Amino acid sequence: AFFASKVEHESKHCNGKGFQRPGSSAFDRVYTANQNCGHAYPTFLAVLWCAGLLCSQAPAAFAGLMYLFVRQKYFVGYLGERTQSTPGYLFGKRIILFLFLMSVAGILNYYLIFFFGSDFEMYIKTITSAISPLLLIP
Repeated sequence: AFFASKVEHESKHCNGKGFQRPGSSAFDRVYTANQNCGHAYPTFLAVLWCAGLLCSQAPAAFAGLMYLFVRQKYFVGYLGERTQSTPGYLFGKRIILFLFLMSVAGILNYYLIFFFGSDFEMYIKTITSAISPLLLIP
């Protein structure tokens, strides 16, 4: 909602009635940042859901909240110079990778239970719970 309101705000301050506003770099930056965030959102939801369902809910929820804050940082950084958005982008990629690895660990644990009867769920939950605070390190 914040991203959409920023796009609407910039759209109202630009001259012209059409959606295409050539020469408005502020509008272009806001619109592009909104599109980038919108395109990454389905991937985030998929890995968040899989990580929470297959591995551990608490670290997945923590990583999900961190991702939302990082996307906010990315969006605000994109409003300035484009180089200001790079830390938010890289931090977001790291969180998505963490959620993806949690999903893979959950899937591997399922197959270990299915084929060999050995359950490593407690070890995986302990490791992900210990690693998730490291996501705060920039």
